[in-house]
Amino acid sequence: MNDKSKKPQKLKARLPRGFVDRSAADIRAVNEMTAKIREVYERYGFDPVETPLMEYTDALGKFLPDADRPNEGVFSVQDDDDQWMSLRYDLTAPLARHVAENFNDIQLPYRTYRAGWVFRNEKPGPGRFRQFMQFDADTVGAPGVQADAEMCMMMADTMEALGIKRGDYVIRVNNRKVLDGVLEAIGLGGDDKAGARLAVLRAIDKLDKFGPEGVRLLLGEGRKDESGDFTKGAGLNAEQIDKVLFFVGIKDYAESAVHLAELVAGTEKGVEGVDELNMIRSLVLGGGYSPDRIKIDPSVVRGLEYYTGPVFEAELQFAVTNEKGEKVVFGSVGGGGRYDGLVSRFMGQPVPATGFSIGVSRLMTALKNLGKLGQDEVLAPVLVTVMDGDVESMGRYQRFTQELRAAGIRAEMYQGNWKKFGNQLKYADRRGCPIAIIQGGDERAAGVVQIKDLIEGKRLSGEIEDNAAWREARVAQETVPEGELVTKVREILEAQAEDRRRAG
Repeated sequence: MNDKSKKPQKLKARLPRGFVDRSAADIRAVNEMTAKIREVYERYGFDPVETPLMEYTDALGKFLPDADRPNEGVFSVQDDDDQWMSLRYDLTAPLARHVAENFNDIQLPYRTYRAGWVFRNEKPGPGRFRQFMQFDADTVGAPGVQADAEMCMMMADTMEALGIKRGDYVIRVNNRKVLDGVLEAIGLGGDDKAGARLAVLRAIDKLDKFGPEGVRLLLGEGRKDESGDFTKGAGLNAEQIDKVLFFVGIKDYAESAVHLAELVAGTEKGVEGVDELNMIRSLVLGGGYSPDRIKIDPSVVRGLEYYTGPVFEAELQFAVTNEKGEKVVFGSVGGGGRYDGLVSRFMGQPVPATGFSIGVSRLMTALKNLGKLGQDEVLAPVLVTVMDGDVESMGRYQRFTQELRAAGIRAEMYQGNWKKFGNQLKYADRRGCPIAIIQGGDERAAGVVQIKDLIEGKRLSGEIEDNAAWREARVAQETVPEGELVTKVREILEAQAEDRRRAG
């Protein structure tokens, strides 16, 4: 067969797995949300900074550059100087690099925020994407837990600025040092017990999913699920399990603080951690944040390998309907904590730091469920139609368009095949355009334009039953001098807005 007779294969348009295209509505919703977050952060005295999407792989910390291709969890490429670079998987490691590289020029404490895309080279699934946006705030160079308390207060204020009312959210706070103290108190201290500690912490992390009894099994011999699959447990004895469950089961910190202090007594880290939790509690109460807004909660175990002190999590308390039609509590939309070791990796000296990260996409979904996002109306543009294609006429249509834009009115001049006028009005209808501007040869000679109220026209068209009545009514269409175009368009738009307010 002659190769020349083969038709070239058409390129298949396909979206990479784990990535999504974003619609105009989603982009506007994110912009609306991040503007509100940014306003709170600015009010707290934080300033923006931006780091690149890519970093040298060793700077990311969690992944090593000495593998043949260090792509476990990250997307990596090799530079022409044989150095590995990776797309950032969070915004914290790049900040640590930025601080270390510019340490002599940065005023400490360094208070900064940034929003940006992060990437995970992981298996995608429902609601789990390889690219998503985070919005972080960090304080570098502040060793006291007052900086951690401030992060929690700022997150509470952010939730409310986004329209999430009290009772629908809580900022939960724990301390990695207390966790370490509890584990040491039950005999799991030391480097040789690292595996056992990790097994315990993983079990604690399943508290919301399996409840206390399920965690008891995971702390002991193990747990068998409904399908019969068995998960090996941490192998603790009954006394050890009781102490761990007491710790993570604390509901009222004020009532249990004394018992918690007794549990970690004799462990340096544990005692220090309890003191820090007590300080945070005092600071947030002093700031007017009651436990229904910021709560000490020992079941928070996020960032096990990442954080060195207080850890916190923003959790939404209201129920939403999932893809199976079940009512479920929405859960975490962000978290953070103290990471004193991250900047120090570059510096060879201690550099304290604490921060908070909001999952923008997840929080946006929550706000949409609450009806708190995307409510601001975005009007489609006024359409300036094209009746004649000669140079003079086109220049006039463009002038009308620019006059509307200069007056702050969203407008566009039709860019399709102008010879089929009916298609222009069909286009306006599909776009949801509120008004169409029409000028043919007769109108041009008279120095006037026709202004068609498409919203009112659509309403009236449902009431007029025959063509004769339609022609007689000249539905929602007015003729005005060219010089009154902007004034009349604004008048019609204001009337349409008033109708929407009355209807809504």
